[in-house]
Amino acid sequence: MQEHSRRLNAHYDALAERGEGSLTCRLREAYRAAGRDPERLTLDEIAGIDQLHLGGRGASRSLAALGEWQPECRVLDVGCGTGGASRLLADEFGCEVLGVDITAAFVDVATWLSAATGLGDKTRFLCADAARTPLPDAAFETIWCQHALMNMPDVAGVLAEWRRLLVPGGRVLLHEVVAGDNPEPLALPVPWASTPAESHLQTRETLEARLAEAGFRLEALEDVTEAALAWRQKHSRRESGEPPAGPALPGPVTIFGERFLIMGRNLRDNLAAGRVRILEGAWRLG
Repeated sequence: MQEHSRRLNAHYDALAERGEGSLTCRLREAYRAAGRDPERLTLDEIAGIDQLHLGGRGASRSLAALGEWQPECRVLDVGCGTGGASRLLADEFGCEVLGVDITAAFVDVATWLSAATGLGDKTRFLCADAARTPLPDAAFETIWCQHALMNMPDVAGVLAEWRRLLVPGGRVLLHEVVAGDNPEPLALPVPWASTPAESHLQTRETLEARLAEAGFRLEALEDVTEAALAWRQKHSRRESGEPPAGPALPGPVTIFGERFLIMGRNLRDNLAAGRVRILEGAWRLG
């Protein structure tokens, strides 16, 4: 776990690893430079940094349409990153959300952004390995996971943990990157990995089989690769265009550095070449 955690922290917080300051400090300064108060932000103002998966908030809303939301539904957001999906579920569906991520810098940012947007009372964040959380049994009605399993080497352990943490009949909502039919090596780096050792892509068939073996019954599954590719193409064009005249709101480049431009182009090319695909689905325990 320590080596896995070290690799992911080095990937996702590379600028801090190079001595360029903590991620939270860099983002706060970027908001000040853009004329915003980092203690009082809107969800629109943080849209560029709060959902670091393909499709952004639109993809989260699409996945949320598969949910069964009751007032104060308890949700575990696995691989929560900077907490955007957690805040969306709290704000739009009234959920009580706990986000868990192995990258400490993301957990710090998620906590700050929730407080700054007035959602600190509905969202909490924990730095932990998703396969070994310190959480009680049957604590959640829903497990939510977007673009995170491909970073996890112990998928069987993660799914066993989900089974333990869900109430009977609880559900898993999953938006995931899987290996495509093209066996060529990935163009690297991509947003989730700089080297092959950091990427743990499964095929669609393997993912479905592992969920079934863990006791999860498939209820809905859709390949949303084409929509994800269109979204990534649009953003790649925007990222390669003329920079704004004045200070811009923070985006992925503020988090990853200029290498994100290469990551975004590689992800676009991997999608277009069929090296990766994107799935959206729902499963029920039992």
